[in-house]
Amino acid sequence: MDIHEYQAKEILQKYGVPIAAGKLAYSPAQATTCYNQLGTPACVVKAQIHSGARGKAGGVKLCKSEEEVQKATNDMIGTRLVTAQTGPQGKIVEKVYIEAGTDIDRELYLAFVLDRATERIVAVASANGGMAIEELAAERPDSIVRVPIDPAVDLRRFQAAELAFALNIPKELLKDAIRAITGCYRALIKSDASLVEVNPLVITKGGELIALDAKMIVDDNALFRHPEISEMRDKSQEDPRETSASDHDLSYVGLEGSIGCMINGAGLAMATMDMIKHAGGEPANFLDIGGGASPERVAKAFELVLQDKGVKAMLVNIYAGINRCDWIAEGLIQAVQSIDLKVPLVVRLSGTNVEVGRKMLKDSGLPLVSTETLGEAAHKAVEAANRR
Repeated sequence: MDIHEYQAKEILQKYGVPIAAGKLAYSPAQATTCYNQLGTPACVVKAQIHSGARGKAGGVKLCKSEEEVQKATNDMIGTRLVTAQTGPQGKIVEKVYIEAGTDIDRELYLAFVLDRATERIVAVASANGGMAIEELAAERPDSIVRVPIDPAVDLRRFQAAELAFALNIPKELLKDAIRAITGCYRALIKSDASLVEVNPLVITKGGELIALDAKMIVDDNALFRHPEISEMRDKSQEDPRETSASDHDLSYVGLEGSIGCMINGAGLAMATMDMIKHAGGEPANFLDIGGGASPERVAKAFELVLQDKGVKAMLVNIYAGINRCDWIAEGLIQAVQSIDLKVPLVVRLSGTNVEVGRKMLKDSGLPLVSTETLGEAAHKAVEAANRR
């Protein structure tokens, strides 16, 4: 689960990471009040959306008066901000963060990320932070320092010092740097996050170390341990299809293809999407209904896939072990009978009670194509989509 910058900073501050003073605003009038309360000659108005690269897209503005704050806020709130990370659809800005201006001397980069390949947290740092960090990583990979952390012993003080040295932090700020680096790591571990990124971590001309921007991604599966973080969820920033799926405990990821998929089991779902691409098509989604899906759950998943207007054909691929093919068939029949199905439906059932399930589908009189193999189902679905 992504959270907003101001929320990530609230968490980091609890673990001793220094941040600049800031306030949240939902309107231009509220923004000017926040600016006056901060009492600084300059402030930065930051659009709060779940995306990086906001500065390049016009979502971060330096302001030096009430009028500038009001105008910047008015220009952002209610608009759709398109960044390099949002895709062309962008994200709606509903609130802005008014942050006290900082006199920056140097910009640094610091992140802790879960490396699934090594099954460890890896610290990533660079003495050159800021908006061009992606280009820097591509053009000068040697400028990026990576420090793997042994999960048995956690981040050690000497590793934090090693990162501080790599960032060329002055010796008078070494203790502050070690405290901030350690705080970021503790925030990641204690929050069950998969990413904590501070870009930039700045050294001010006054000799302070401040986390000027922050990003966190928290593991959805661990939210039951963190009700206070779960409350930070902003559904307006999420794909509505994925939000609806999550609310019904379904695993769904929206894609850009034309063939809707409903499958039980993540491995089978990946194999099905591969087979669709092998047949010349593109999947519209990843959807795992799980191993014990009831007819009601299947019907809800079916409706969810068809909410995507880009779907031109639908493929249902079920291998029933814990599940039962007759349950799946009952759910499909309920779903199709309750909606106006306008796309071809291809169904492949296999496993427990498969003959009963296939007979139920055949006797239902539904306009569908039933197949016995995954390869045949994928080709039938691609052919049906191409005809539309």
